[in-house]
Amino acid sequence: MIVFNQANTERVEYMLDILNIQGFTFFEDVQGRGTNGGEPRRGTHAWPEMNSCVITIVEDDKVPTLLEAIKKLDLRNEEVGVRAFVWNIEATI
Repeated sequence: MIVFNQANTERVEYMLDILNIQGFTFFEDVQGRGTNGGEPRRGTHAWPEMNSCVITIVEDDKVPTLLEAIKKLDLRNEEVGVRAFVWNIEATI
C-alpha cells in the first residue's frame, strides 16, 4: 500500500509503469496525518491538501525495488510525503 500527497499522483503512476507493475487499486481523497510530524491532509479550509492511496500486489522479488523507488520519491520533497506499507497476502481469487 502506497499513501501519498495528491501532488505525487503522476509520479507514482509513472513509477508503477517503469517497474512494470500492472495491477493496482487507486483511492482518491484519502485523509490522514503522518506519524513523524506530518501535516494533516483533510481537504478542509485549514488543511486543504489531500492524499491518495494505491494498493498493489507484487512478487516478493519486486518489493525491495519498489520500496527503493518510493524512498527516492519521498526524498525529492519530504514535506509532500509518500509512505509505503508491506504485508503478506496469503491468498487471492
